[in-house]
Amino acid sequence: MSLLHENIPSKIELYPLLFRPILKDYVWGGRSFENLFRRDLPPGIVAESWEIAGHRDGTTIVENGDLAGKTLIDLHQEYGLSLIGSNSQWAQDRARFPLLVKLLDAQNRLSVQVHPNDAYALVHENDELGKSEMWVVLYANPEAEIILGVTKDSSPESFREAIRTNKLDAFLHRLKVSAGDFVCVPSGSLHAILGGVVLAEVQQNSNATYRVYDWGREDDNRSLHVDKAMDVINFDQVEPSIQSPSVILSEEGVVREALCQNKYFSVERVKMTHDSNFDGYLDGRSFEIWGVIEGSARVDCQTSGVELNAVRFTLLPAALGRYSVMATEQSTLLRIYVDDAADSD
Repeated sequence: MSLLHENIPSKIELYPLLFRPILKDYVWGGRSFENLFRRDLPPGIVAESWEIAGHRDGTTIVENGDLAGKTLIDLHQEYGLSLIGSNSQWAQDRARFPLLVKLLDAQNRLSVQVHPNDAYALVHENDELGKSEMWVVLYANPEAEIILGVTKDSSPESFREAIRTNKLDAFLHRLKVSAGDFVCVPSGSLHAILGGVVLAEVQQNSNATYRVYDWGREDDNRSLHVDKAMDVINFDQVEPSIQSPSVILSEEGVVREALCQNKYFSVERVKMTHDSNFDGYLDGRSFEIWGVIEGSARVDCQTSGVELNAVRFTLLPAALGRYSVMATEQSTLLRIYVDDAADSD
């Protein structure tokens, strides 16, 4: 009898994973995560909290169970498709976790910017991916606005001239936003968050950003990228509006709403009454990320479970099997997954 594999340890069985967030201190941030979500923050500005991330600019670390201390990049390398699922085979081929989930505290204006698609980013950004994203507004000041798309009669020529002459505002389409709004931001969308907004963001696992205008804050660390931006801005995205969700299912105290769907991710908002349950099954095709944005809930699988309060996310591996979500009070959650196999642009 061969003893070749006798002392090789088996992999730890996967379970709902919690991660220690990574904080970013960009100039436009504030202290809202402390005030709204009762989080302990270091001194100074906190602009972003990367909740679930496996990027070269930051990877979150597991903080619960037998896998505590491992980074998300470590987990992906070790578990592969058992973690991310066959619908993300393209991400497995690139050794990338597919998505990045973060919170943004935009107390001041972000730059007017655009993200490239995969095809452009892979050529111009040192093998970085493109970036489609979406936002769910958690808090907004009464007059809070975003920029999304361009105004009527905008053209690449007039837009570039407006950048040169510092008269860009007439070409920027502004929308008021309120808590509960969601915004789909596909690659190529000209966009900015204009202050007084806290939101959850789901995005491709990429940091590729081209700034068009930065409100006079340009320096060595916040340079503009006008030529690249002009290559990728979608000038056919003219004056879009805030969308309304569509109801997928409403039964037994659970309402599921479809928010944004694309080939990289699908996001649902799930509203649950106290003690209601959602039962799911992960069969190896996709991981799921569940996040509580209002209230509290418990997520369980056959071997373990996690408690989630607002705002907190858990990663359910693709090979997890059966799981359940129970609202321990009236709650609103986000459910994130990869619906169909995705190929890069």
